[in-house]
Amino acid sequence: MTEPLLSCSGVSVRFGGVQALLDVDFQAGAGSIAAIIGPNGAGKTTLLNVLSGMVPADSGSVRLGGRDLSRARAFERSRAGMVRTFQNLEIFSNMSALENVMTGCHGRLELPVWHSLLRTPRSRALERDIRRDAEAALDFVGLADAAQTPARDLAFGRQRLLELARALAAGPRLLLLDEPAAGLNMSETRALGGLIRRIRDERGVAVVLVEHDMDLVMGVSDAVLVLCFGRVIRHGAPAEVQRDPEVVAAYLGADEDET
Repeated sequence: MTEPLLSCSGVSVRFGGVQALLDVDFQAGAGSIAAIIGPNGAGKTTLLNVLSGMVPADSGSVRLGGRDLSRARAFERSRAGMVRTFQNLEIFSNMSALENVMTGCHGRLELPVWHSLLRTPRSRALERDIRRDAEAALDFVGLADAAQTPARDLAFGRQRLLELARALAAGPRLLLLDEPAAGLNMSETRALGGLIRRIRDERGVAVVLVEHDMDLVMGVSDAVLVLCFGRVIRHGAPAEVQRDPEVVAAYLGADEDET
């Protein structure tokens, strides 16, 4: 049996007297799209933070491609191929769109500092490669025309795309998306669904997303994990999750505005 790309086992997190996650098992295969859903306070973003190394788990393990990353720091997980975006936009507003995306390639800047200071042939070649990859990422998400535009001047929906482009420029094996449709209108959300599928199909990148928009979740996901008060109550195909009476009653019909 092929080992899943992402595997977390027995993950538990407690914040003071609050059990945010309890013995959570979750897997995502290579070339798949998996969603994490649940009502407010279910532990969705906490799980994403544990996966990306921003919150340490009290117990349990996280593996990527068979490699144990349980004790790895966030930047080490990024270099291993696990890259994330955030619910609140994290862009450099005074930089151009192209410059923003180029920062996503920071993990490849492994030359000694003196190469950059002296502008050696190796540093110039690396800069050309990074610029080429950043331009390709902008083109992939539909922002090629905005390469030199200051990020602050982009409409909100295009800023969301910019953050995706920057994540793609890092060359992920697994992309973690925290509420990528937050603040988008219906048309933009539909387009986002198509883009997420293209990320999987054309770039071969697995995607795990935390999302409140159930139309988006059910339209793009191969598997859905449902959390309730930090516990897994269902993990299966979208159709199976939709038919589960407990999920329908407690979650899909709930008013979800926050993680």
